[in-house]
Amino acid sequence: MTDLVCYSRCRSMLLAALACGAFASVSFAQSVGLPAPRLLTTTPMGAKVGSQVEVTISGESIEDADELTFSDRRITAARKLNEAGQTEPNKYVVTIAADCPVGIHEARVMTRLGISSSRAFSVGTLDEVTRAAPNTSLATAMELKVNSICNGVMTSRAVDHYVFEAKKGQRVIVDCATRGIDSKLDATVIVADAAGRDLQVERRGGVLDFTVPSDGKYVIKVHELTFKGGPAYYYRLGLWELPVGAAVVRQQSTKPVNSFSWPPQGLKEQADLAESEPNNDRTKTQKISLPCDIAGSFFPAADVDVFEFEAKKGDVWWVEVASERFGLPTDPSILVQHVARTGDTEKLTDVAEFSDIPSPVKVSSNGYAYDGPPYNAGSADILGKLEIKEDGLHRLQITDLFGGTRNDPKNIYRLIIRKAAPDFAIVAWALHMELRNGDRNAVSKPLALRGGATMALEVVAIRRDGFDGDIDLAMEGLPEGVTANGLKIPAGQSRGIMLVTANQNAPRAVGSGTFFGRATINGEVVSRPCRLASYAWPIPDSWGEIPSPRLMADVPVSVSGREFAPITLTPPNEVQTVTAGEKLTIPLLHTRRSEFSGAVLQLRTMGVGFDRAPQFDVSLTADQSQAVLDTAALKTAPGDYLIAFYGGAVAKYRHQPEAIVAAEEDHKKAVQELMAIEAEVKKLTEAAKAAATEAKPEADKAVEAVTAKQKAAAAAVAAAVEKIKQATAAAQPRDIVDIVVSEPIKIRVNSAEKK
Repeated sequence: MTDLVCYSRCRSMLLAALACGAFASVSFAQSVGLPAPRLLTTTPMGAKVGSQVEVTISGESIEDADELTFSDRRITAARKLNEAGQTEPNKYVVTIAADCPVGIHEARVMTRLGISSSRAFSVGTLDEVTRAAPNTSLATAMELKVNSICNGVMTSRAVDHYVFEAKKGQRVIVDCATRGIDSKLDATVIVADAAGRDLQVERRGGVLDFTVPSDGKYVIKVHELTFKGGPAYYYRLGLWELPVGAAVVRQQSTKPVNSFSWPPQGLKEQADLAESEPNNDRTKTQKISLPCDIAGSFFPAADVDVFEFEAKKGDVWWVEVASERFGLPTDPSILVQHVARTGDTEKLTDVAEFSDIPSPVKVSSNGYAYDGPPYNAGSADILGKLEIKEDGLHRLQITDLFGGTRNDPKNIYRLIIRKAAPDFAIVAWALHMELRNGDRNAVSKPLALRGGATMALEVVAIRRDGFDGDIDLAMEGLPEGVTANGLKIPAGQSRGIMLVTANQNAPRAVGSGTFFGRATINGEVVSRPCRLASYAWPIPDSWGEIPSPRLMADVPVSVSGREFAPITLTPPNEVQTVTAGEKLTIPLLHTRRSEFSGAVLQLRTMGVGFDRAPQFDVSLTADQSQAVLDTAALKTAPGDYLIAFYGGAVAKYRHQPEAIVAAEEDHKKAVQELMAIEAEVKKLTEAAKAAATEAKPEADKAVEAVTAKQKAAAAAVAAAVEKIKQATAAAQPRDIVDIVVSEPIKIRVNSAEKK
C-alpha cells in the first residue's frame, strides 16, 4: 500500500468518525460575551508569609495557561516540573516573600486570550495545611492545631469535621473565611464536644468566639447552609488562641464595590474620639464640638447613640458615616434636631435627617443588567449637608435602622462632621449589555483584549461636599499597542466612559494599568485613583444565583496577540470638524474577521454632547459606512469632544480554528510513522520465518518488539483522530452576542459665524 493510499484511507475513517456524532456535545444556543479567560479556583487559597506552596488552578478558557501572576510582586510563581523536567498542566510553585503584606492579593493567569479574571489569594501569619482526605464523619475528622489555617473544599450534602486539643479557660477563635475570599459558600460553623454534641453554632458570619469549658478534644463542624458543595464552595478555616478581652480580628476579606467611596482623602486611620456609653437618650448624651471624628458601634441591639453640640445659624457642615462600606450588614440613620429648653421642658425642631447614599446612576432593577448596570455604587451609609437654621444646642442621634435584630459589637461605625472638603471618588466596571436575562458572563470579564478590539468601561463618581466640576479620565501603564481614551464625567453628572483599544498588530503582553480621574478643585488640579469592580464568578444562570461583585486590587490590561475582534469600526485619524448647528458625517471603515447572524448592527453614541443622538444602523456585510450627527438637533455647544459608537452584534465565533490544521498535521505525521512501523513489522516477520533455528528466538523477539511499537503507533493515530474531532467540534461556529465599540472619535464643534 502506498503512503498516499494509506493516508487517504485514514483520513476517510476520520471524516466518517466526525460525521457519526463528533458534534453531539456542542451547543449551538446563543451565548453572551466572547470567551474570556477566568481563573476560578486556586488550591490552596492562600499561604503563610515567607513560605513556598504548590498551587493547582482551574478555570474557563485557560487551556494554554502560562504565567501565574499576583497583584503584589512579592508573590511569585514558577511552573511545576515533573521528574522528566516537563511542566505539569495548571500546577505552580508559589513563593511568598518574607516582606509580603498580610491580606488579600489578586491571582491571575496569562493565557492565549490574555490575562484572566482574578481570584483572591490570602497571605497570613499562621501555619497552613490543606485538607486532602475526606473528613465527613467524626471517625474521619482531620486534626487541626490551634494557631493554624486549613484550606478546604466543601463536601456536597455532608459536614466536614475537624478535631483540636484545648485547655480549660482557653479562648479560641474559629473563623471560616468564605464570601470574603470569593467562595460561593455560606458557612455554618459549629464547635462540638469530643462526642460530636453541639456546643456553639454560627450560621450567619462564619466566626465563633469559644471559651473552652474543660481540658480535652473538641470538634469543629463545617457545612454549607443548604448543604451545597464542590470546587466553588471552598473555605479557609482558621483556629487561633486569643487573650481574654482582646478584640476579634477576622481573616482578611475582599472589599464591596461601594467601599470605593471610603475613606475621604487625608482621613486619619484612627478616629479622634470614641463613642462613650451610656449615651442612649436625652438624659445621657455625649457632649461633642464640631468638627468631629467619632468611632462607635451599634451595640447592643437597638442601640441609639446620642450626641449634643453647639452650632450657629448659617453654619454649613457635611456629615458622613461609614459602616456598611466596611462590609457590615448595617444601615445607619441620623436625625439632627435643634433643642430649645425652658426649665425642664424641651422643644425639639427637626433640622436634618440623613439615610442612604444613593447610587449616582440608575442600577439594574433585577441586579443582572436588565435595565442598568448590575453594580451599585451607592451605599446604606450617609453623606449629606447639614445647614444650621438657629443658634444653640443641637442633638444628633445615630441608629442602625434594623439594629433591633442585630446584637454584635463588631457592627461599628465612623461618624465625621466637617466643613466642606469638596472631592470625588470613582469606580469602573466593564460596560454591560441590557439583556432581559442578564449579562451573565460579561460582568466577570477581565481587561483581556483581542487585537482590533475596543473595550468600554463604565465609570461612576461619588461627589463629596458639593464638588460639581468636570472629571477627566485617564489610564497609563498600558502594554505595547494599547491606548486608552477617557470620555470625561461632565460637570453636574456622575457617569463617564473609559475606552481601551488594542491595535490589530498589538503583540501578546500584559501591563499593570494606572487608572485615575483628574479635576480642578479650589483652583488646584487633583488626581484620584479609579478602582475596578468585577463579579467574583460568571453567572450562567441569572435566576438561580446571587451575584457577588467586589473591588479589584489592581488594573491589569492585556492583549491576546492570537485572537482578533470579530469586527473593528475605525474612524478617520484626524479630528472631525463641524460648525455648530450643522450635520457632521463621519466615515467608518469596517474590518470584519467573522461572520454574523443578521446583516445590521444598530449603533448608539456615547460621549458628552452626543449621547442623545438617535440610534442608527450600519451594514455588517459592508466594508464601510457613515454616521451622521445633527448638532442642531442635539444642541451641541462649541468645543472639543471625544465620542464612540457602540451596539450589540451576534458573531459566529470559532474557537481556535487553527488548531484543526495543527491537529491534522500531527495526524499526518502519526500515520506516516505508523506506516513506517508496519513496513518494518512486515520485513521482520518475513525474516523471522526464514531464520535458521538458532537465530529464530532473536528474530521472534525483534518481531515482538516492533509489534509493540506498532500498537503504540496505532494508538497515537487514534489519539490524533480524537484530537482532530475535538478541535473540529470546538471550532464550529457558535452564535455569541457581544458589545461592539468603535475606536474613539475626536470631534471639534466650531462656533457659527455671526451674520
